[in-house]
Amino acid sequence: MKNSRLTVRAVAVAALLSAAVAGLGGGIANAAENSHGRYGDPDQASQYWVRQTLDDCSLMATADVIGQLTGHQPSEDEIVKLAGATPSAHHEGVVYLPPSNPGDSDSGNGTDSRDLPILLAHYGIGAVYTDDDVADATNVPTGMAALERVLGAGKKVIAGVNAETIWDEDGDRTVGDHDLVVTGVDTGDGVVHLNDSGTDDGADEQVPIKVFEAAWATSGHDMVITN
Repeated sequence: MKNSRLTVRAVAVAALLSAAVAGLGGGIANAAENSHGRYGDPDQASQYWVRQTLDDCSLMATADVIGQLTGHQPSEDEIVKLAGATPSAHHEGVVYLPPSNPGDSDSGNGTDSRDLPILLAHYGIGAVYTDDDVADATNVPTGMAALERVLGAGKKVIAGVNAETIWDEDGDRTVGDHDLVVTGVDTGDGVVHLNDSGTDDGADEQVPIKVFEAAWATSGHDMVITN
């Protein structure tokens, strides 16, 4: 994914992912709506924001979530090392390799968001990936209503978005090219709260709901949800 924008045992990962799917099915169905239209805890989450230095937004979002849930946030070096030693479940090779050209922070291989539950499992965190194409098959809904429900239930969310739309920059606004942590939704104020490692002002970054929805739609509303 965009900039400025060790191995996990298979049995343990499978067990955690299975538990995550089961837990999410119930959590989404039963989460109570906040009477004030506020979901999540962006103030608490903002302390775990860290600026990325590589093309590793997905990994930094993962480290952010680990910090929120365990209180012990891996450094950028630590999460990059883990991803570099963990086989991908969705492409040949490891989950992530750093930039091949030290002068070009975008020259790495990026990260497939579907691999993030594997990294979270290394820290004992169950999680599941969903998007528009797999939501029915996984029984894990996506979209704004689902996002509000999981945040209201205290779960953590990593979402794939279009960075240019979020940052209001020129460029291709048709593709999902950036991962970040969605820390809250406030329907009263009409904003989505984010921890965005790709910008200097990324701690509790706030964007209008319509802007977030447009940016998120480019990835097919992909998100990784913790259990």
